[in-house]
Amino acid sequence: PLRILAINDFHGNLLPPSGGIKIPDPADPGKTIAVPAGGSEAMATLVTQLRAGAPNTIFVAAGDLIGASPLLSGILHDEPTIESMSLMGLEASAVGNHEFDDGIAELLRLQHGGCPPGNLNCGEAENFKGAGFQYLAASTIDDTTGKPVLPPYYVKEFAGIPVAFIGLTLKGTPGIVMPSGVAGLTFKDEAETVNALVPEIRAKGIEAIVVLIHEGGFPTGGMNECPAISGAITEIVPKLDKAVDLVISGHTHKAYTCVIDGRLVTSGDKFGTLVTAIDVTLDRRTRDVTSTKAENVIVRTEQLTKDPQQTALIEHYQKIVQPLADRVVGQLSAALTKEETPAGETTLGDVIADAQLAATSPAEASGAEIAFTNPGGVRTELPYKNDGAVTYADVFAVQPFGNSLVTMDLTGSQIERMLEQQWVDQPKPRILHVSKGFTYAWDGSKPPGERVDPASLRLDGKPIQPDGAYRVTVNSFLADGGDGFSVLKEGGDRVTGPYDVNALADYLTATGTVRPGPLDRITRLD
Repeated sequence: PLRILAINDFHGNLLPPSGGIKIPDPADPGKTIAVPAGGSEAMATLVTQLRAGAPNTIFVAAGDLIGASPLLSGILHDEPTIESMSLMGLEASAVGNHEFDDGIAELLRLQHGGCPPGNLNCGEAENFKGAGFQYLAASTIDDTTGKPVLPPYYVKEFAGIPVAFIGLTLKGTPGIVMPSGVAGLTFKDEAETVNALVPEIRAKGIEAIVVLIHEGGFPTGGMNECPAISGAITEIVPKLDKAVDLVISGHTHKAYTCVIDGRLVTSGDKFGTLVTAIDVTLDRRTRDVTSTKAENVIVRTEQLTKDPQQTALIEHYQKIVQPLADRVVGQLSAALTKEETPAGETTLGDVIADAQLAATSPAEASGAEIAFTNPGGVRTELPYKNDGAVTYADVFAVQPFGNSLVTMDLTGSQIERMLEQQWVDQPKPRILHVSKGFTYAWDGSKPPGERVDPASLRLDGKPIQPDGAYRVTVNSFLADGGDGFSVLKEGGDRVTGPYDVNALADYLTATGTVRPGPLDRITRLD
């Protein structure tokens, strides 16, 4: 027997995420209830419990351990999360797309250790020791060497039987991270990469093969069932060599235990709310997998004791960040949400765009007239709590990517082309949040590329002229062509401004009490 414990999409949630995990209500299965769950203190305890009585165990992950993290980890370059996972006994993890948020050099620093970014002469106390587990990047190729940037697989023996764990991220990573962060890298097809490695692995006498992949699906049913599933993973798994016995997936932030193409495929939700316990039987004669079964186990914070090592680690870093985290930066009259109108507008998106315009509109800054931001850059909502007080930690949770603001010159026709890219070559529509004073209309019945009504584009009530020049602010991710908005790479006379998170904090402070707006900037015609 072999027990594999797996997580995915932890995203630096050392403390339990608000809202926990939603599960069917035992009293009324047609409804859901929220169960407090997650956090490294309870997770470490659960991992220890799940190891008990299972002499052959391994703890692995399917990527996005870091990136888009809460302030406690994110403000410290996610070093706390790497330390936490190492303490917990993690042995191997696929790289996820968020592992590339700060570029390949920073990922390699987190793996091998070294001074924090911008501190090249750090002392021993500041010199990060690196991960105690191995990141795997089978499909991420350094264009200069033609080889993977990190090992493609990890092998461990259990009672003399070797098992290979191949780790890789989705081939679409360049389209969803900062393009400059993955410059010089090629992300190869997932199935082709795995299949090319199988002969090499089997030549070493290894028959048991597990794939850790940062790509996933969208299931129906509960966390431990799978009456149906859709998404990329359903296309990848059938293409895998039959020598692959088990697939541990992630990326979609969903929970499932499925059988696809005759093989078990699992995923454990997000933010550390679940640990997937996978029981595998290895045949001593063939050295291969003969059976698999899995259960997603909730990291119940109300039932699990806190692991003392994790508590000590969290307390250490809380002392460092708490003064910043607890600083009140503003006041809300009501929650600012990500709930979209039919046109794609949100109350939180409007406020963020307004904040970015306010930070860059003064002439001595960069003279911005319009600001746009991407919905993917808005990580969570700003809830109404503590009588409406908003802390820096709250703001950081909304915008944890460390993007700076970039103001550039665009023509009216370039702005129109950018807006059309909200539907062109996108996995789903990405409706940009827009700042006050800018309005436009779109028609979903028209084909992609023709949905924006050019005559509807207005700034302070005046038509946007196709050949007119406008100062436009976006975050550095978009300015680099991220999320498919390639038009923004054409912008000229660029000026780099403050970080987006600080622009939002300053705006909240300057405004006093912020109220949700009327959501009348974007109009849908159909």
